[in-house]
Amino acid sequence: MESGIEKIFKKQLIPKGAYKGGKGKSEVIAKLGNKKIHKLSSNENILGPSPKAFDAIINHMGKISEYPERTDIKLRKALSKFYGNILSPDQFITSNSGVAMIELIERVFLNEKSNIIISNPAFKPYQVFAQRIGAKVIDIPLIGDAFELDVTNILKSVNKNTRLIFVTSPNNPTGTHIPKSQLDELINNIPDHVIVVIDEVYFQYATAEDYTTALPYVDAGKNVIAINSFSKAYGLAGIRMGYAYSSEKIAKYISSARLPFMLNTLGMEAAIASLEDKPFIKMTVELINSEKKFLYQELDKLDIKYWKSEANFITIKPEMNDKEFEAKILEHGIMVRPVASFGHPGCIRVTIGDRTANKAYLKALKKVLKK
Repeated sequence: MESGIEKIFKKQLIPKGAYKGGKGKSEVIAKLGNKKIHKLSSNENILGPSPKAFDAIINHMGKISEYPERTDIKLRKALSKFYGNILSPDQFITSNSGVAMIELIERVFLNEKSNIIISNPAFKPYQVFAQRIGAKVIDIPLIGDAFELDVTNILKSVNKNTRLIFVTSPNNPTGTHIPKSQLDELINNIPDHVIVVIDEVYFQYATAEDYTTALPYVDAGKNVIAINSFSKAYGLAGIRMGYAYSSEKIAKYISSARLPFMLNTLGMEAAIASLEDKPFIKMTVELINSEKKFLYQELDKLDIKYWKSEANFITIKPEMNDKEFEAKILEHGIMVRPVASFGHPGCIRVTIGDRTANKAYLKALKKVLKK
């Protein structure tokens, strides 16, 4: 029985299975001591951030006693330039990370009478934030071992209360992508009151010929929002910077709900500098693609189940309990991420590192699996 202050608590703000971020390296070191740790659990950039981002942070340290710029126009202009001026600055929305953008989008479009469609396995916050609002979550699971988008059943599930359809490409946690033909079918057949949200935070790593970002759909005036982050390829996970782009009408509506002074000075300047450092992103992508091929070859030798990836991680399915696997490989200094909470039970997501980290991972993998 509830009593006292609990009577005014909103029960939906603490849904069952709330999303928990991955462990930090310091948390693990505190338990294991000073053992060498390779953090391959959060899909961060093994190279760190761009040197230009470092310089931008140092050069603006003297400004942290002052409030940041009143608006984010400087960053939005940089984003417009990055996209070849195909999109205007008014078509961008900025936020404190990609996950903050997910929360913002759901907050402005969902209520207790509306519903959102997701496709598991998927990033857990899509579901968690919607539940906090009280919206109904409709899960149309990805199909089969290839994790294909079930466009037919998604479209059948759309009703008058549907507001958002969340899709992810490349997908976290599977690493798979949605072919352009499937996105075409989905986006060209949704009613006017529905928005397709494409989470594309790993787009820099995608190499599939039929891969596409949301850009052509937004440029064509479709009801589409693209979510992006500076936490992955740009190596700014600790800065917490994200953005989205859409039509000017949608972007301005979402931006109206942003908090004042949402972006900090150092984050904005680091993000702008990162966008300008294209050679760094090229180096990052080349490293991941090279190491990905190396890991495929080694995983094939171990005869372990895995999925080829369009992102900077490879998900595996070891023949043992996922929590047990996580604990055992951590004893060898390797941090990985079980993804059962993402709708991918028994599987482990492992970030692609440099050759040193990857060799350490493979060595630990052999010991844990006794191969």
